[in-house]
Amino acid sequence: METKEERIARRHRERDEQMKATPGYLTFSIMFTLAYPFIAVFTFVMSTLLAVFSGISRAMAWIVSGGRSH
Repeated sequence: METKEERIARRHRERDEQMKATPGYLTFSIMFTLAYPFIAVFTFVMSTLLAVFSGISRAMAWIVSGGRSH
């Protein structure tokens, strides 16, 4: 006799196995694996650009305020 926790765990395992066997899951898994490096590089580039423009904006605000803003 299995406990309630074991029964729930078994059902989750079975559901995961069924899901992983679908063509959609396999397609997504492959596409995500291939796209991940591009996603990571894009995120890094955009974060860097945001930091640069934020720095420029802060410098301009400091200059316009005559060096008083923090």
